[in-house]
Amino acid sequence: MKRLVVLLGLLLPSLAMAAGGSNVHLDHAAIDRTDKASLQRGAALYMNYCMGCHQTQYQRYQRTFEDLGIPLELGQENLQFSGEKVGEYMRNAMPTASAAKWFGAAPPDLTLVARVRGADWIYTYLRSFYVDDSRPFGVNNKVFPEVGMPHVLQELQGVPRETHEERMIDGEMQQVYAGIQSDGSGMLSPEEYDQAVLDLVNYLVYLGEPSRLEAESIGRWAIIFVLVLFVFVYLLKKEYWRDVH
Repeated sequence: MKRLVVLLGLLLPSLAMAAGGSNVHLDHAAIDRTDKASLQRGAALYMNYCMGCHQTQYQRYQRTFEDLGIPLELGQENLQFSGEKVGEYMRNAMPTASAAKWFGAAPPDLTLVARVRGADWIYTYLRSFYVDDSRPFGVNNKVFPEVGMPHVLQELQGVPRETHEERMIDGEMQQVYAGIQSDGSGMLSPEEYDQAVLDLVNYLVYLGEPSRLEAESIGRWAIIFVLVLFVFVYLLKKEYWRDVH
């Protein structure tokens, strides 16, 4: 029962964020859990751009640094902006009540967001912000309409705007949505920004299942052991039944 309560506590904040959505086509996020360079870049992006609002309070700094091959001292110096000890959980200092007042709802914990939403959803979402002066933060999102979150990666992407093109529909030329394009003022090119988002998504996927690779490795060896054991058990069975017949 206690484990069930803990699991619900992990899932409910992310499920609350999952309430919004749209029917926008999701682009495939070609993540690679074995790419430690990508995971390290994703961790750096998360700590610098996301951690101020979104906690991952069920993951420890030390576990992250060790799994991603980051020396503990280097990680503490460059990536740990809260807490004093490397063994502490990854929390921020934002008061929940104040955050709910500022954003309309408290920013959810993102430890399990990749498991709730999926990598493709997050990848498309972070590349679907566009300028909308009617919104409180001046941006909206195609995947999550009327999102209450600012475009925190705008300095990397640049100012994103909707683009339209003319298409013949029902015998009439109409303006239809053609995608989102940056104005080029960002620190990264469109290709570099897509890669940065992919790195960030890769890191979030890792956070959702930090022991995934280890579990898969153990599972493979367990299957090999069972197969080898089966051979010996079969030979033993034949030896016993030879005397019976």
